[in-house]
Amino acid sequence: MHPQPGSDGLVETVEQAIWAARPHELVGTAAELIGRHAGAAEAEVLLIDYRHAFLVPAARGGDPVRVDDGSAGRAFAAQRTVREKDGHAGGHRVHLPLSVRGERLGLLTVRFPDGGVEPAWLPAVATALARALKIAESGTDLYRRIRRRTRLTLAAEMQWDLLPSTSYEAAEFSIAGQLEPAYAVWGDNFDWAASDGRLTLTVSNGMGSGTEAAALTHLAVSALRNARRSGGDITEQAALADQALYAQHRGDLNVATLLLDFDMAGGRVRAIDAGSPRIYRMRGNVTEGIEFDAQLPLGMFGDTLYAVEEFSVEPGDRLFVVSDGVHAALSPGGETYGVAALLQALRDTRLQAPPEAVRTIIRHFITYHEGAEPVDDAVIVCLDWIGTASSPSSARGDIG
Repeated sequence: MHPQPGSDGLVETVEQAIWAARPHELVGTAAELIGRHAGAAEAEVLLIDYRHAFLVPAARGGDPVRVDDGSAGRAFAAQRTVREKDGHAGGHRVHLPLSVRGERLGLLTVRFPDGGVEPAWLPAVATALARALKIAESGTDLYRRIRRRTRLTLAAEMQWDLLPSTSYEAAEFSIAGQLEPAYAVWGDNFDWAASDGRLTLTVSNGMGSGTEAAALTHLAVSALRNARRSGGDITEQAALADQALYAQHRGDLNVATLLLDFDMAGGRVRAIDAGSPRIYRMRGNVTEGIEFDAQLPLGMFGDTLYAVEEFSVEPGDRLFVVSDGVHAALSPGGETYGVAALLQALRDTRLQAPPEAVRTIIRHFITYHEGAEPVDDAVIVCLDWIGTASSPSSARGDIG
């Protein structure tokens, strides 16, 4: 006897079939199972594209859906289930976000016929599907092909493969980042890792363009990771990357990098400013840049001694880190984006979660160019600091 809809047995049956599916067959298997067991007329998976601007149907033949339009876009942007009437065939549609620890993968859209009732187990199955999708990406190129709406340059391919997850949520923080232009990025990149009560975040900008810049940044990020994974602090990370880059390029090429190390319990942040990325802090109604003593970019001399500076974050603070392709960008009229327009754009994101805040800044950044192409690639990272129960609520943010 088959388990009835809504029973634990049915959820387990569907989830087991999802996990058993081969990576490239996962979406089709999940859609067929959900449609059949939920009594749905149709089940469809849509994946977010590289620019986080469109939701692309995983099955062939469907049209991409703009994130900024319609119920599906609202479900993705707000990360909540959205229901809408199906005006063409009657019944209704349910859009469920597919995300894993804050990383937004796409949507599960299920269409029910007139009089159809969605089962209570649907959100649980959507959660299982999202986790299975995240793992399946390592076993097939299918989902990467679906997500790209145009061909990536080789340099962009190298940079995207180097990235960590582009958004993440933890008890102490929420983070999101984006590359722009997504399909032709050169030397800009970001990286982060959390462990043992600490969070390390780096934003890098390699010299040059094309694959040369991508290869340069790849070497820098790999060196930073090697030192970090060996237990080195940000001083050791900067030193190893400096040596590795100098050994390869003898100072002819370098990588501007901002390194940040967060103490999750105390809210103290250790920083090394080795180049052009800049950091801005939003605290209450105040938005301001945090200034550091400028130090040499990684790889310029190979034996640079990097000094650490400190500032603090409080629960409720929001930090933005942007590469020079953002803060130094010029409008067609010659006005620098980082002087006033960027600060206003940051303020406009205050009520948005970090992934949506990053999308807002990207849109504002592109609009600022008034139809012209940006002359440099760009990174935008947004970090919301939640802190822990022991985090001081009155810590001040002075450099010291």
